[in-house]
Amino acid sequence: MTDTDHIEKTESQIQALSQALENGAMQNARRMLNELHPAEIADLLESLPYSQRNLIWDLVDPDKDGDVLLEVGDEVRATLIHNMPLQDLVNATEGMDVDDLADFIQALPDRVTGQVLTSLDTQRRRRVEAVLSYPEDSAGGLMNTDTITVRHSVTLEVVLRYLQRLGEIPNNTDNLIVTTRNNRYLGVLPLSTLLTTDPQMYVIDVMNRDIEAIPAETEDDDVARIFEDQNLLSAPVVDDDMRLLGRITIDDVVDVIRDEADHSVMGRAGLSEEEDLFAPVVPSSRRRALWLGINLITAFMASWVVSNFEGTLEKVVAIAVLMNVVASMGGIAGTQTLTLVTRGIALGQVSRNNRSWLISKELIVGLFNGAIWAGVVGAIAWLWFDDTNIGLVIAAAMIINLVVAAFSGAAIPLMLKKMGIDPAIAGSVVLTTITDIVGLFVFLGLATLFLL
Repeated sequence: MTDTDHIEKTESQIQALSQALENGAMQNARRMLNELHPAEIADLLESLPYSQRNLIWDLVDPDKDGDVLLEVGDEVRATLIHNMPLQDLVNATEGMDVDDLADFIQALPDRVTGQVLTSLDTQRRRRVEAVLSYPEDSAGGLMNTDTITVRHSVTLEVVLRYLQRLGEIPNNTDNLIVTTRNNRYLGVLPLSTLLTTDPQMYVIDVMNRDIEAIPAETEDDDVARIFEDQNLLSAPVVDDDMRLLGRITIDDVVDVIRDEADHSVMGRAGLSEEEDLFAPVVPSSRRRALWLGINLITAFMASWVVSNFEGTLEKVVAIAVLMNVVASMGGIAGTQTLTLVTRGIALGQVSRNNRSWLISKELIVGLFNGAIWAGVVGAIAWLWFDDTNIGLVIAAAMIINLVVAAFSGAAIPLMLKKMGIDPAIAGSVVLTTITDIVGLFVFLGLATLFLL
């Protein structure tokens, strides 16, 4: 299904449910809603204004509550569980995978978290606590503890009998994990190998030792990169002593990739990837006010630079007409570099070994593009105002600002990363400030020197 088809389907579902509710056909609306997949219900809830969302949520079958809550974003989930009775929250956790349950518990209010944990049986609570002991954005935080392990010293026939006694295997199981008696990781036994190899063969002779276990402290974006590079469906997670802790499956990695993409897009506007489109006015306004305030400060800084050249602007009207061109071109050029470098950092492509080369390369690109577009803009300014000096001034300012923009676009995300600040959120604000101030200062300064 394409994105367009998905959007049209969601719109038609909303329209049908709205029509049923307007006609007072609550039972019909309830039936229509609960025939949908939990992910479709989640999409529906996220597409509704706050008041309608709560009304629809009340119609969802309690047996589906847990699955739906796992599908919606964090902010929407918080609004849904706010008024849910404790017992309903406990019931919603039944059947959740351990990794999903750990994520769900972290989204609960503090007053509820302990009670939900207490309601779990001892074994399940220990597994959840094991996952919760690691950061949410690490391999340990992503892992599930539903592993099936086998010993290296048994035959495949023994393994097959063991699986038959189990009766079922966890979802997304493509490998059995081979461990020692002390639970140290040795390798994996692919199910395809198990089913197609002589049952009298020993596990140690056919297991795959090439799948490296992922340390529990590995960051989630590095986990996603490992899965992408090695085309994995699942991977074991181990501690520092190579003892098996659990496994990560592809569905968890897809969530990481989607969250990273949302974070990149929303971060450019200073927003969270969990921003609720239909959140109430006050919290939405409060979240956005910070970055609007920061932008206002930078705008006043640029205005202050301009105010220092009032005499130049009064005497040379052409400068007032052209000054935004330099700042605008610098902003675009810098943003191009900033985007590429931020992406490179996220993908692990930028390191201490190559960042100097990268900055030098971007400086040359900035100089090259600056020279080309300086010629174009300078010629246009010369023909427009019939003044060679104006053309030369704006050309020189263009070259300087594009070089500064290229350097800033490469250096800013590296510095922010070193300072522990997310370049995706803060980078564009810092860059815009630099390119605006430098562009205006250089252009107006050169105009003051050579045109008056």
